[in-house]
Amino acid sequence: MTASLALLQIGELAQRAGVSHRTIHYYERIGLLRPAEREGVGYRYYDEQAVQRLEKIAALKSLGLSLDEIGEVIDLYFEDPSGIKGKEEVLKILEAHLLSTRAKLGDLHAFEHDLEAGIARIKTLLAEAYKQR
Repeated sequence: MTASLALLQIGELAQRAGVSHRTIHYYERIGLLRPAEREGVGYRYYDEQAVQRLEKIAALKSLGLSLDEIGEVIDLYFEDPSGIKGKEEVLKILEAHLLSTRAKLGDLHAFEHDLEAGIARIKTLLAEAYKQR
């Protein structure tokens, strides 16, 4: 390892990216992040791209993407400097989320209507029962 590469240890990476060590290890396990270099005793060292990847992961999570979805698109941002390919894929995912959300809202509105009808029916039955007392 050469000092001129300015590699970061996991603690430094965690601090710069504002995440925990556990998060970094988890992202490594699921393939979202890779150390730039490993030392013989198991220490991991990370480069500046690791910081950028963690920042991109946080940005994509804030848009509502799951970690699986992020795994599908994150490399596109680093393969294409313009970011266009990544953004196109994220747009497709977000549009699918919107369609799914609208369908769920429709189901919820139907359920709301059914609940209102059920409540009205029970109130009517109760009112009739009170009259017969």
